[in-house]
Amino acid sequence: MSCRRFFSIPVLSVILVMGLVYYSTLFVFIDDWVGLRSSAGKLNALIFSFLASLCLLSLSICVLVDPGRVPSSYAPDVEDSSWSHSNNATEARKCDKCFAYKPLRTHHCRVCRRCVLKMDHHCVWINNCVGYANYKAFFLLVFYATLASIYSTVLLVCCIFKNGNSYAGNVPLKTFMVGCGVFIIGLSITLGTLLGWHIYLIAHNMTTIEHYDSKRALWLAKKSGQSYRHQFDLGVYKNITSVLGTNIIKWLCPTFTRNTEDGINFSASRDS
Repeated sequence: MSCRRFFSIPVLSVILVMGLVYYSTLFVFIDDWVGLRSSAGKLNALIFSFLASLCLLSLSICVLVDPGRVPSSYAPDVEDSSWSHSNNATEARKCDKCFAYKPLRTHHCRVCRRCVLKMDHHCVWINNCVGYANYKAFFLLVFYATLASIYSTVLLVCCIFKNGNSYAGNVPLKTFMVGCGVFIIGLSITLGTLLGWHIYLIAHNMTTIEHYDSKRALWLAKKSGQSYRHQFDLGVYKNITSVLGTNIIKWLCPTFTRNTEDGINFSASRDS
C-alpha cells in the first residue's frame, strides 16, 4: 500500500467534492429544513454521516489496495482446458510489455506499467487500477456515493419546499441553492449511470475490457447463426458471489474482500 497515491489532483478533487457535499447537506440542507438539534435533524445527519464514512472507507481501499499483481513464479498450465496446446495461443497469453506470462482475464496497464489481475480499467479518480483485489471496494464506492447523492438531493428538495419563499429575496443564497441543486442532481445521475453499468457487468461476470472484447464475439456468433454466452458467466447468483463474496451479510462491507476465485484461475460456464 502507498499513501502517496492520495496526493494526486483527481483523488484530492474527489475528497474535496465529498467534503463539500457533506458540509452542504448537514449544515445547510438539514439545518435549514428541520434543524440539526432536532430529533429528525440528528437522525438524518447520522444516516448521511454513515453513508459518507462508508464512501471514504471504500475510497481509501480503492486507492491503497494493490488491484492484483501477477506472481513472478506464474507459468501457464499447458494441460488446462482453458489454454490451447498450440504455441500461438501460448504466445498470445504472454505480455509483450512485461515479457512474462499472464493469466486469463489479466491485462497490461499502460499507466501502472504492469499487468493487473482481472483488470477492469485504470481509474484516474482513485489513481489506481480497478482489478481483482479492489473491484468490490470500487463497486461499493460507487454504490454508497450514489445513495449519498440521492439522499442529499432529497434533503435539498425538502429544504427548498419548506423555505422556498425566504430564498426569493436573498439572491446569493438562492444562487447557492440552485448551484447545489444542479451539481448534486448531475452527480446523482452520473453516479447512478455508472452504478447501473457495473451492476450489469457483475450480473454477467464481465469486466469493462471483456465487455468490449465480447462485442466482436457476439457479432461473429450472430453472423454464423449461433448463440453467444460469455465464457465466465456462471449465472447471476454465482457471478455476484464471485465479486461480493459468499456471505450475503458482508456483501455491503468494503473491508471484506474475500473472493471465491484466486485471481488466476476462474470457473468457466462450460465447467459449471
